[in-house]
Amino acid sequence: MAVNMKPLGSRVVVEPIEQEEVLPSGLVLPETAKEKPQKGTVLSVGPGDRDDEGKRIAMDVTVGDVVLYAKYSGTEIKLDGKKLLILRESDLLAIVEG
Repeated sequence: MAVNMKPLGSRVVVEPIEQEEVLPSGLVLPETAKEKPQKGTVLSVGPGDRDDEGKRIAMDVTVGDVVLYAKYSGTEIKLDGKKLLILRESDLLAIVEG
């Protein structure tokens, strides 16, 4: 999904990856009973913060990376009916490789 949004500073726009939860008994949990997702795909990346000399600090993530983030971090927005998160790079915990 292409996003017409450029985050500022060291922020990123992430689309949460919803995990379908099926219990061992075969029951599918409804949306209201699920935990908040903590994994998502980076859709847009800001230019990065500035150091003391005014130079940009490069971001560690790029568009397309799958990342893990803190459960209750970021600001949730809706764009074209999709839930997206705007997070600071410091709220990202890891890049999922492989």
